Amino acid sequence: MNDKVDLKRTLDPFRARVGELRLLDVPDLSYLALDGHGDPAGEAFAEALLAPYPVAYALKLASKGRGRDYVVPPLEGLWWAEDMEAFTSRRDKSQWSWTLLLMVPDWLGASDVDQAMARVAHRARPSRLDDLEHRTLSEGRCVQTLHVGSFDDEADVLAQLHHEFVPRHGLRLTGRHHEVYLSDVRRTPPARRRTILRQPVRQARSDERGRSSGTPDRHKLT
Repeated sequence: MNDKVDLKRTLDPFRARVGELRLLDVPDLSYLALDGHGDPAGEAFAEALLAPYPVAYALKLASKGRGRDYVVPPLEGLWWAEDMEAFTSRRDKSQWSWTLLLMVPDWLGASDVDQAMARVAHRARPSRLDDLEHRTLSEGRCVQTLHVGSFDDEADVLAQLHHEFVPRHGLRLTGRHHEVYLSDVRRTPPARRRTILRQPVRQARSDERGRSSGTPDRHKLT
């Protein structure tokens, strides 16, 4: 029997350390994706969470049946607001928009996702199942770090990333703030939660250097 693959242990985008802001090139990755808006403590977010997991486990079961078992990857999320200060400093959660993500291993394709969604639809159908999409996220060059603690304590780390590290290295923000939740938030106390904070960047043009990193450009998510 083949060993179970754990993508957290094999893929570089899951590698991060507390206190280290690291530049890396993230390859194109495939995800189950679901969009939403509002406070992550609210009903809309809780409802959205019910859709991707049954599909992810149906994919895992199908892959295991072919002799290739794996650990379902951790939940991820893209976060933004029309006024990014509402996210990075004021933390006005009512203004936040988000995309929930669960990675699909690269040996599974669109037809596998379609079949998994069809199987879930014939069982206890989540209310937002029809909104779930199979997308590819193309982030490219990114800077990331590991945050340990409450989500509400991320502001200082984000300020350092956006206003110190990025301009010091001649970079600009491009894309949306990305979080990878290495801890189960249902079971882990806020002070011990481990979250990868990732920000896509690009090299700043000569006329942009020395300025604030500014509002991120749109990410590419297809």
